[in-house]
Amino acid sequence: MPYRTSGQRHRRKPARVKIVPYVEPRKRRAPDHPMPLTVPIRWVKNITALFLLPWCAILTQTFFTAFTRATIHQQFWAGAEFWFFTLGAVLWLIAFFGLPRPVIIYVFGHELTHVLWVWLMGGRVSKFRVSGDGGHIVTNRTNFLIALAPYFFPLYSVLAIAVYGIASLFFSVAPYGQLLYATLGITWAFHLTFTCWMIPKNQTDLSDHGTFFSLVFIYVMNLLLLSVLLVIASPQITFADFGADLVENLRSFSEWVGGLVNQFTRGRGVPVDLPNR
Repeated sequence: MPYRTSGQRHRRKPARVKIVPYVEPRKRRAPDHPMPLTVPIRWVKNITALFLLPWCAILTQTFFTAFTRATIHQQFWAGAEFWFFTLGAVLWLIAFFGLPRPVIIYVFGHELTHVLWVWLMGGRVSKFRVSGDGGHIVTNRTNFLIALAPYFFPLYSVLAIAVYGIASLFFSVAPYGQLLYATLGITWAFHLTFTCWMIPKNQTDLSDHGTFFSLVFIYVMNLLLLSVLLVIASPQITFADFGADLVENLRSFSEWVGGLVNQFTRGRGVPVDLPNR
C-alpha cells in the first residue's frame, strides 16, 4: 500500500511581476570636442623598428670593423681569450647539433630571465612553471622588455661572470681566466643557438609586440652585448675607439643618405645643395 501524506497542500502564491513603463530612448548629443585620434601601438613599434634598421647597419659595420682590426692588425686571434672563447663556442655547437638538446635547461633560463626582468621593472611574480614542453610565469606587470629579455639577455653568461666576480673577492681567480672565457663561449653559443632555434616557432613573446619590431630589437640588443664583450675581451680595443668608429660610420651613412636625396631631388628638377661635411 503506497504511503501518502495527510497534510494539506499549500498553494504557492503567484509571483508578482513589476512592469516597467516604456520610456522613449533619448538621443545622445555629439560631444562638443571631436574624439582624439588613436594610433595602434603596434604601428608605433613598427615605425620605431624602421628607424632602428639604419642603426642595425651602422652597428654591424662598426662591430666587424673593430673585430677585423683587432683580429688581423692587432693579433687578437693569437690571445688565449679568443681561442678559449672560440673553443667553448665550437664545443657547444657540436653538442647542439650532435646530441639531444637540453630543452629543460633553456626553458628554465628563459622563464627565470622573465622573472628577473619583472623584478627589475618593479613587478611581482605569483607563478613560475617549467617543464620539458614549455613554461610560463604569472605576473602583474609586462612590457616588451620583459617579453623579449630571454632573446637578448644571456642569463647563463651573466651568471658565469657574476660567479667569477664574487669568487675574486675571496681568492685569486687569475689562473681561472681561461676557464671563464671557455664558459662564456659555451653559454653565449647556448644563448645564440637556442634563440635562433626558438624564434621560428611562433613565439607569443614576439607576436604580442609585433614580430618585425621584436626581431629588429633583439638583433640590436644582441649586437650591443656582443660589442661590449669584444671590447672587454680585447685589450687593443677601448670603448672610446669603438665609439669613434661608430661616429665615423654614422657620418659616412649620413653622407650616403644625403647623396641619395640630392640625386633624387635633382632628378625631379628640384635643386637642393646639401652642405659638405
